[in-house]
This record gives sequence, structure tokens and C-alpha cells, in this order.
Amino acid sequence: MVTRVTSTEPRKRNRRGEGGKLREEIIAAAVALLDEGGDERAVTLRSVARKAGIAAPSIYAHFADQPSIMLAVVQQEMDRLAAALREADKGSDARERLFSVCNAYLDLAQEHPQRYRIMFGGLWTPSVDSSITDADLDSLGAEALTLLADVLKACVEAGIAHGSDDLYGDAVALWLGLHGLAHQRAVVRKMPGPSDVADRLITALAHLKR
Repeated sequence: MVTRVTSTEPRKRNRRGEGGKLREEIIAAAVALLDEGGDERAVTLRSVARKAGIAAPSIYAHFADQPSIMLAVVQQEMDRLAAALREADKGSDARERLFSVCNAYLDLAQEHPQRYRIMFGGLWTPSVDSSITDADLDSLGAEALTLLADVLKACVEAGIAHGSDDLYGDAVALWLGLHGLAHQRAVVRKMPGPSDVADRLITALAHLKR
């Protein structure tokens, strides 16, 4: 869990060579603002500086603009997602691994809905007014996607799922299905449908045999 950085006390200067620590504090401040405000509009250079207890110009040594801070937050949260999936991927039973990994995905999205929403787009994405490029997005989520593909492959090899010539495509489809459910849970007060909708979704998109 990210420690919130507040400005209730004057911030102590980092020692020479501790620039990386300041970068981490800037990211932590942005995450705290997200948790408090709900979306990236709450994250401005001034608000981040105030939350971190630093002068706004100090940010430019580490980030070119607000979108670049948001990209760093997204990269951190994607790493957190991959770590959660790795932690859930235990045991030798392929079906249990699949459901454990998929439910870990849904749990993380539900635990931090504000962070989850900005992981997949928003005002921080590439534009003519920001330093973010399409190339910056290429590797986002790659490890999590690989983990989903691994558990799908295990199900096929165990004979409990129908095989496919496009395992990567199947993993993308599963991710999109999980994302759709996670998003709905985040934006509606009460989810329609059966209580086991997650299990039904995972079963269908993983092509599990009946």
C-alpha cells in the first residue's frame, strides 16, 4: 500500500544523490490525490507539490509535465497489478489458478477504483499538449497479460479448456472481459445480474469445458 505524503510539516531536503527518493515522493503524492479526489483532474503540478511538501519547480527535475507524472503512476499500478496476479498464481490445479488470478484482478480493481480507472486512459494519454507518446504505452500491462496467457495455457494443457490457435488473443479477450466487469462494479451502485457473474464470465472467456 502506498504511504500518503502530506505537507503538515516542512519537508526535509533529500541528501545529495537522493533524487530518486523525491521522484517516488512525487508519485506517492499523485496517488494520494487520486485516492482523495477520484480522477486525474485532482492531480496538478501545484497540488502534487503541495501534497509532497516541495516547491513546484522541483518537479521538473523528474517530470516534464502532469501527464508524465500520471504515466509514472499508471506504470506503478500496472506493476502492482502484475504482482497481485503473481501472488494469486499458486498451486498446481489449473482451474484454481485461473479463477484465483482472475479474481485477484477484480479484487484489486475494486480495492482502488480511482487508480484502476486511470490505468486504462484519461486526460494523461498522448496528445499534442503532453510529453507522453504512443511508444510510452507499448509495454503497459505486458506482464499481467502474460500471466493471464500462462494460466489459460495451463488450462488447455490440463485438458479442461478448449485449445486455440491464438492464445494471446484469448488472453486479451479475457482481460477485456475482466475489465468490463471491474469497470461496471466501479461505476454502478448495484450490479445487475446473478451473483456468480464473474465465474460465468471467466468460464466463457477461458473456453472451459462443461
